[in-house]
Amino acid sequence: MFGKTSTKDIIANVLSQKFNVLKTEGNLNNHIGLPLTLLKLKDHTAVVVEMGMNHFGEISLLTNIAKPTGCVITNIGTSHIGNLGSRENILKAKLEILEGLDKKGFVLINNDNDLLNKWAKDENKYKIYTYGIENSSTYTADNIHQLEEASTFNINNVKIKVPIAGEHFIYNAICAFAIGDLLKIEKNKIVKGINEFKLTGKRMDIEIIKNNIKVINDSYNASYDSMKAALQVVNNTEAKRKIAVLGDMLELGEYAEELHEKVGEEVVKNNIDILITVGNLAKNIAKRAGKMGLQDIYSVEDNAEAIKILKQTIKHGDLILLKASNAMNFGKILDEIK
Repeated sequence: MFGKTSTKDIIANVLSQKFNVLKTEGNLNNHIGLPLTLLKLKDHTAVVVEMGMNHFGEISLLTNIAKPTGCVITNIGTSHIGNLGSRENILKAKLEILEGLDKKGFVLINNDNDLLNKWAKDENKYKIYTYGIENSSTYTADNIHQLEEASTFNINNVKIKVPIAGEHFIYNAICAFAIGDLLKIEKNKIVKGINEFKLTGKRMDIEIIKNNIKVINDSYNASYDSMKAALQVVNNTEAKRKIAVLGDMLELGEYAEELHEKVGEEVVKNNIDILITVGNLAKNIAKRAGKMGLQDIYSVEDNAEAIKILKQTIKHGDLILLKASNAMNFGKILDEIK
């Protein structure tokens, strides 16, 4: 749920079981990318577009171009909080999507997000559906079993398997199930669409390299929420040692130090054995993890130093997580340690 792109992709995979689907490619989700997507419309019967923003007014423009018949809001976290100033302002900016919503359209929200939950309870203008795990929702998952590389759960006695590990992908799958059901796709086809879902590159890519070392490459982007989710996946994965290579999270403004320190807390909570941080902001991850008792910590300035440490450190059976904002270019790290 922490990447609009992965949510968009799994929804499109479900809809493709019934419709001829056009979707946003990659993360072409701005005032240029969204119109380019819509210009490709031909004989498609469903369109799934992603709308990105980091300032007020951006989603307002996009939704009035797209004129959606249904909207999904997955999370109100801390991404772009440096530009918008507060989570409440992030909510306000994301709710701009409703400006272009068809009068008969629906809104689907993650009911376990505190701000979305409160908004939905207070709002009566729109046709709102909810999904979640913790709070009773229109679509609630239960009987959840998280495996190393997949998860299974039930929704209304329908058994679902999502082929990517992590609670955040359970949320994405519930969301996709809900959209499929609201658009009256047969349950067995919804299940098939979720089960056959594949992630795009650098999003929880799992690769086995030399000496049976497993690498989770989640270096496309990073926020506090997605860092926490990725570390939880590492904690639930068997390995001799668990190594987290974490880089700067960008666009956090005055909240940068606090949120990087909170990631440091998650590192310790999720039983990481070795922590390598890259970049000036990420030093705060190392500082907090060290204060909480983690001993094996390296804090470096650039990827070259991280690569050197990894080459000297990694052993047979290790698990390595690579996670940072895309601008940190962590793909280079993976290329060098293969």
